[in-house]
Formats: sequence, structure tokens, C-alpha cells
Amino acid sequence: MKYPTSLLIMIAMLSCKQEKNHDKSLQQYKNEGHRIVTQLVDQVGSYEDLLKKKDVVYTYTYQTPDGKEDISQEKYIFEGELSYGKYQKHERTFTDLDGEFEQGYDGKQYWLKHNGSLIKDEAKLKRVAFNRPTNFYWFAMFQKLLDPGVNYNHLGDTSINNQMYDKIDISFDSPDNKPTDIYRLFINQKTHLVDQFLFTVADFGVMKTPFLMQCKYENNDGMMIPSERKYKKSTWDAKVNDDPWIKVTWSDISFSNNLTPSDFQK
Repeated sequence: MKYPTSLLIMIAMLSCKQEKNHDKSLQQYKNEGHRIVTQLVDQVGSYEDLLKKKDVVYTYTYQTPDGKEDISQEKYIFEGELSYGKYQKHERTFTDLDGEFEQGYDGKQYWLKHNGSLIKDEAKLKRVAFNRPTNFYWFAMFQKLLDPGVNYNHLGDTSINNQMYDKIDISFDSPDNKPTDIYRLFINQKTHLVDQFLFTVADFGVMKTPFLMQCKYENNDGMMIPSERKYKKSTWDAKVNDDPWIKVTWSDISFSNNLTPSDFQK
């Protein structure tokens, strides 16, 4: 059967267009790991989605196996990553301070205030300079996995409790060649969510032995938030012992609270 010349031309043009679109879709990803992480971010909500919500307020509870707790009210503005924490309970952090204290990052500097007075102790301010960006990063971690300077290495599939996962190593560019944190994500192939991940803490020299973090999610205003977490030491094969877990919860999460930069001033 002979086809009209015009039909053959149309088929050729359509085929060419499909090939170009396919090439374009491949070019937008660095590699397979980047593609899967992008799929994860599509599922939980992007950083652009956080920017549209402007800010967040929530209660942060951190409990160690011995029962000691830190409880703080956290406030962030996503544009500029401004961060504030008011600690109502601090059995792990600055235990020498009686009563509530506040710490913050105003976009330029870190500060600590107790009983209305600024504290200028360098050791304490160094701790604040770790706490503020760390707490912010944990909240926005999955969104920030698409930041520039992030590297992806897909290690293949693995089965955990009869569920298949994509195993992806995350590393970060280091202009000054200092060690950076490493993450190994286990992304559920069914839900496209990170059910658990391994992580190191380069700032404290914890590189050889990682921690395993397990997550449970809640849907809050269209964002999938890993608001229930627990972690403890692990092997790089995600094997843990019978030691108790450190537990972290985020509760009373509220977006779009009309916060302004003045709320983060010392």
C-alpha cells in the first residue's frame, strides 16, 4: 500500500519532534540519580512551593534515649533562609541557662538571647551557628536536594521488607575541599518518598559511621512533610543494632504566617 507523500512527511516530522523532546528530557538531568531525586521533589513539593508559602512556624521536639528533651518553637522565612528558635525546654542545649532562651539568624549574623540580654560567648554562638542552619536544612532537606552543587550517584535497586527502593548517594561540592556531609537515600519505588536515609555529620567529624534516619510523613497544605523521625548509628548497609532511637518530631506546622525579617532581629 502506498501512502501519500504529504502523510509520509507528516510522520517524519512527528518522529523528529518526538526524538528532540526525548533528547531534551534526558538533557535536563545530570544522571539517573538526579532524575529519581527530581521525582522525589515533585512528590513532596519543591522549594518554589515553599517560597510561595513565605514562611513556617512549628514546634520542634528532640528526645534522646535517656529521656532528655529539647523543645523549641521554630520560625523560618524561606527567602534568605532566616531562622529563629525559642527554647521552652533545653535539657540538651545550653543546660546552664535557666528558663527560656532565643537564638536566631537574621540573614547576616547569628545571635543568642537569654532573659532579654544578648550572650556573646563565642562557644555558644558557634553552637547557634550550627543549630540554626541545621534545623532549617532538616525541614527543607528534600527540596534543597535540587540546589546547585549537589551530586547524585544511583547505586541501583535494593529490597527492604519486600519493598523495592532506589539507593542514591548524595554528595556536595566543596570549594575549600573541606569534608561535607554524605547522604544515602532509600527512595520507595512505589510512593517515590524517602522512607529512610543514611547521613554523616561532617561538622562533628562523624564520617566513617553513619546514622540511619527513618521518616513518617504528613500532608500539610499540599506539602509532604517528614514530621516524625527517628535515628541511630548504622552501617553503610543500613544495618542497626538494638540500641534505642533518638526521636525528632515536628508538630503544629503552620505555613504563611506573615512573618517579616524584623521577627528575626536580635
